[in-house]
Amino acid sequence: MNTTKELNTAYRLRHALDERSHELPENIRERLSSARKIALSRKKAAVEAPAFVMQPAVAGRAAPSSPREDHRLAWLGRMGAILPLAALVFGLAGIYQYEQHQQVLELAAIDAEVLTDDLPLSAYLDHGFDAFVAKGQD
Repeated sequence: MNTTKELNTAYRLRHALDERSHELPENIRERLSSARKIALSRKKAAVEAPAFVMQPAVAGRAAPSSPREDHRLAWLGRMGAILPLAALVFGLAGIYQYEQHQQVLELAAIDAEVLTDDLPLSAYLDHGFDAFVAKGQD
């Protein structure tokens, strides 16, 4: 049941009991009063309980002894998610730069071979190269 339905049901129940409480016998009113006091004391005990949960020690680090210490170390948790993502981005950027550099070097080697006329015979047998030479002579 969702919390809105629970709250509405509790409100209606409380309202009905408040309206007709004077019609109930004395012993039932006392039992309801004691049950209400017990429920309230349990609710107060749950509210007064510490708001954090002790975590087991992880990788040589002791569990936090207070919520304040846990808050101070919370940035480590955020960095644990950010650092791998940053490493991935920088790694991909590095790979892209390396591939671009390799492509430039390959094109420069081909250009140098064309300019120095040190091409292998297979380059001259390529049909695309023949079209290039024919176009260059026109």
